[in-house]
Amino acid sequence: MALPDNTPGIPVVEEVIFPEIVELNVGGQVYITRYSTLISVPDSLLWEMFSRKTTKGLARDTKGRFFLDRDGFLFRYILDYMRDQQLVLPDHFPERGRLQREAEFFNLPELIKILAPKLSKQNSLGDEGCQSDPEDSSPGIDTGRNLASLGTAACASLVPSGDGKRSGFITIGYRGSYTLGRDSQSDAKFRRVARIMVCGKTSLAKEVFGETLNESRDPDRPPERYTSRYYLKFTFLEQAFDKLADAGFHMVACNSTGTCAFAHEQTDDKIWTSYTEYVFYPDQTPLFSLLLLRTKNVRLM
Repeated sequence: MALPDNTPGIPVVEEVIFPEIVELNVGGQVYITRYSTLISVPDSLLWEMFSRKTTKGLARDTKGRFFLDRDGFLFRYILDYMRDQQLVLPDHFPERGRLQREAEFFNLPELIKILAPKLSKQNSLGDEGCQSDPEDSSPGIDTGRNLASLGTAACASLVPSGDGKRSGFITIGYRGSYTLGRDSQSDAKFRRVARIMVCGKTSLAKEVFGETLNESRDPDRPPERYTSRYYLKFTFLEQAFDKLADAGFHMVACNSTGTCAFAHEQTDDKIWTSYTEYVFYPDQTPLFSLLLLRTKNVRLM
């Protein structure tokens, strides 16, 4: 005789639909988090997805991870918020508007309020709304302020002459790594440059590099705004220098840093990582003369 399911003394084991540790694939970026984190905000999209009684209907990638077709870079901030309902962004975070759009997609109303621009009494954006690239922080304006004490005539020479030629700084940078043997005098075994990054005004970067500029990481940036997420489709520094030179740019500064990542246990070879930046500006003789005069004689204000 079969016993009914609710017979006393026989525990009922609930089927576990989702594991305690869940793997996600968000736009190609893999995230691993606790199941409790995904359902920490009631009525959110993730709560609706992972509080259901079956996994049927949830997309998965080839390795069985739950797949979300969203921005994989910005999802890290969504996940951070869901852990403790707090948001901490890097200084001068340039993706605030796009992150707000992601918060709306994932139905996180409190996060949307945090990201919404705050208006001051003068109807201007507050500090939080201006962490992106303020439109009044162009190099020409800053340079004019720094050189104001040189006189009106000197500052007037910094204003474009009306010939339509753009001005502004472009910075290109790259990360590299190399191995240095036990003998510090030996030749370093350099590895190739993996990616050349471009920072500067969107319109200026497009004008200089044209079709060789990869805009996939920041495709919606308006032409008058600044970006630090573009990179080049080639990996030869000399090719980047040639394009800048053809556009009338000259190098005005460079900087490089290096750190020892680790040492090989058997050969004592040290693996070093480095980051290098080159700053370029159009060849405008009055500007360079004023800059040199200013740095030699008077401290920039």
